[in-house]
Amino acid sequence: MNNKEFISELASKTGFTLKDTSVLVAALAEEMAEQLEGENTLSISGFGTFEARKKLERVIINPATKQRMLVPPKISLNFKPSTTLKDKL
Repeated sequence: MNNKEFISELASKTGFTLKDTSVLVAALAEEMAEQLEGENTLSISGFGTFEARKKLERVIINPATKQRMLVPPKISLNFKPSTTLKDKL
């Protein structure tokens, strides 16, 4: 399912117009991104938990050239589904 299909399905279930639903989905995604950029945990009841985790810098070795390289620190996104979602799947 792509974004257009998702918005169309959501609009038909909620009774909103496609334009209003599109704005709502965009606002939701933007707010989730802002919260996760601040390294907050975002829990959605019945769906799951999104968590931004910091990965520290580390040294790796290229197996082909045996060259050591430094991987810079980064923030990765982790999702843990709720038990309700797991049971539905």
